[in-house]
Amino acid sequence: MEVSIKSSATNEAADVQTKRQSRTRRIRWSEQIPAYLFLLPALIVFGLFAWFPIIKTVIFSFQKVSLNSESTWIGFENFRRMLIDPAFGQAWSNSFQFASLSLLMGFFLPIFVAIMVNEMRGLKGFFRLVYFLPTVIPITVSILIWRLIYASDNGFLNSALVALGGHGQLWLQDPRLVKPAIILLLTWANFGSTLLIYLASLQDIPAEQYEVAEIDGASAFERIRFITLPYLYPTMIVTFVLQVIAVVQIFTEPFLLTQGGPANTTLTPVLVIYRTAFLNNDFGLASAWSLSLIIILSIFSVVYLRISRRNENAV
Repeated sequence: MEVSIKSSATNEAADVQTKRQSRTRRIRWSEQIPAYLFLLPALIVFGLFAWFPIIKTVIFSFQKVSLNSESTWIGFENFRRMLIDPAFGQAWSNSFQFASLSLLMGFFLPIFVAIMVNEMRGLKGFFRLVYFLPTVIPITVSILIWRLIYASDNGFLNSALVALGGHGQLWLQDPRLVKPAIILLLTWANFGSTLLIYLASLQDIPAEQYEVAEIDGASAFERIRFITLPYLYPTMIVTFVLQVIAVVQIFTEPFLLTQGGPANTTLTPVLVIYRTAFLNNDFGLASAWSLSLIIILSIFSVVYLRISRRNENAV
């Protein structure tokens, strides 16, 4: 009986404590008004330049858009035209191939280099600067430089191959070589920023863990496997999703280097959107393409993040 009384008293005290904590955690909206007033200009600008275009894109995708007169509602006609267009399958196939090549050629390389730089005892700042420099160069300038490198007649790459006893290649004209050539450019241009992200994540790892591992006789490979990679896993998930989304939306490189050729092997959804909207003035069909791009990338992001969280919880 005495035990039950004590337990009931303990429960009542716990309930009182929980109520007090809930009261202290309640948001006092009257005190939040100044903060929201300071945020209001930024929210208005963000809504005007971010969400308003998205909403207009959704509306345009169901209309025959006319910039000079009133637009006509045509339902799913734009989506039907998009799906029966041969460019739809070609563009998305090219995008998935670009994404796959990007993961093979450029996803693991920054991780490997970041780990190697982090393991160095000195000159870390020097290598950070060296790897980050290509990121500073504007993308248009980078593309012009790589166009000279890939030139079929007297380009640097073909000249080097000939000097080594090989044969020059049509890097931007051969359907077998043009995708890897563009992905190599992308990897070079974005390598530095991705490397810095991984290096920043590596700085959060407590140095004591490495010291204990060294005292226990763990090799460098074992330290990387059991300490470094588990810490990098959340960052790797985010960079994986961002890299796929960025590569699927690739536009500038095919536009300036190949114009979607040769034989539409570098045609991408964003390049189709540009041609449809600004060359053919068919903004309704271009909006349908844009909406499909948003939906497909959103589904990919949600599914991949859920699978990653499920695997992380299972471990």
